[in-house]
Amino acid sequence: MDIVLVLSAAVLLLLLVLVLVLLLLLVLSETVLVLDGTGMTEPIFDHDKLIVYRVSIEYVALMHGIAKRLSGLNRHTRDQWVRAAQSIPLNIAEGNGKQSLRDKNRFFEIARGSALECAAIHDILVICDAIDAETNRQGKSELKRIVSMLTRLIQRTDKVRENQSEYEYEYE
Repeated sequence: MDIVLVLSAAVLLLLLVLVLVLLLLLVLSETVLVLDGTGMTEPIFDHDKLIVYRVSIEYVALMHGIAKRLSGLNRHTRDQWVRAAQSIPLNIAEGNGKQSLRDKNRFFEIARGSALECAAIHDILVICDAIDAETNRQGKSELKRIVSMLTRLIQRTDKVRENQSEYEYEYE
């Protein structure tokens, strides 16, 4: 009887390990699918390594899937949305390539502004019944992530600057 209990426990433990391995493989394959779904592969340029850049590319993919279905009265809003959404990763990439912190921040702030513009466009599309509440929630959730990361990126680079008062010349 004791051998049966030990064997049963061993089999259950083995099954548990197998389930955990399968879950891990599923999570890893989902991660690869997300990257493959956006057309992104291994990072080549520095901006490719930024999580905020990758998330903004995912948002552009989401937006394009929805924008394809918008027409009629919503076409002007759609066109503005396409421009604003594409502006986010484009400005992140361009800003990340700049040497001076002032230039980097200027482009990151433009990208942040474009993300906030996209959030306002979501509100317009909801009020016009062009997108449903779940689509709005999903899109705004991604935008909040993007805005938060860009805000931290801007604040981080602001703190790197030297204090100008250290170099002020005192007149006698």
